[in-house]
Amino acid sequence: MFHIFAFRCLCCCCLVGVFADTDAVKSVSVKEGDSVTLNTNLTEIHDDDLIEWRFGTNGPLIAKINRELDEISTYDDVLDERFKDRLKLDNQTGSLTIMNTTTTDSGVYEVIIRGSKTTFSVSVYAHLPIPVIISESPQNSSSSCSLVCSAVNVGHVTLSWYKGNRLLSSISVSDLNRSLSLHLECLDDSYSCVLNNSISNQTQHLNTDLCHTCPDCAFCCHIPEAVSRFRLVISALVGVATVFIVVYDITSRKVEQKNSEQTSPSSSDSHR
Repeated sequence: MFHIFAFRCLCCCCLVGVFADTDAVKSVSVKEGDSVTLNTNLTEIHDDDLIEWRFGTNGPLIAKINRELDEISTYDDVLDERFKDRLKLDNQTGSLTIMNTTTTDSGVYEVIIRGSKTTFSVSVYAHLPIPVIISESPQNSSSSCSLVCSAVNVGHVTLSWYKGNRLLSSISVSDLNRSLSLHLECLDDSYSCVLNNSISNQTQHLNTDLCHTCPDCAFCCHIPEAVSRFRLVISALVGVATVFIVVYDITSRKVEQKNSEQTSPSSSDSHR
């Protein structure tokens, strides 16, 4: 009885493992124009193997290897010839290579081997443009500078402002035309705007000629620090002066009280 129970448990574990592998989705990212290979993880194909590649869940057949018939085929005429002359099958492993990828190649790919299905989620990222920084402040303005960094014709990226290596602000962009603004009291060349996705990035460094808040930016950038120190010094001087006044007032009162006590008997005798 125990052996039967153990055998059933073992079968259940095996089935769970099969279904886990079947349901697993492998994510693949590639830059537009590069090639991407979807691996079957096979070292060799058996004589009776049938390997089918499909675009989309239960989608159209785009490539097939039938070892029993010694057939290796790619189907360029499906999906409006989207993959024309860009598919390549490895006759040893059955892996599929998509050459000269485009953003329209993004999607789900399925490979079926011996009845077992493996799913790939492919993301093809377009080349990122260099973000553009413009000023929205008048050139002769003495107020804080308002800068806007923008990127167009992008999707699923992040647009960020940095000062050196320190992140100041960022937004995630899913549509095609977004911008990120930044208000500054003073400018220097350590500011930059970065556009990035999961596999690449583009950086635009700030041109300080866009707007100046004072003639000497190096001096301007130290004004807040100088003002803070000046305020600390003034606060300390005020504190010392307050303590001095309080001590002086207390001492004066004590002296007056002592003098008053000393003169009181003399005034009484004179009255007599």
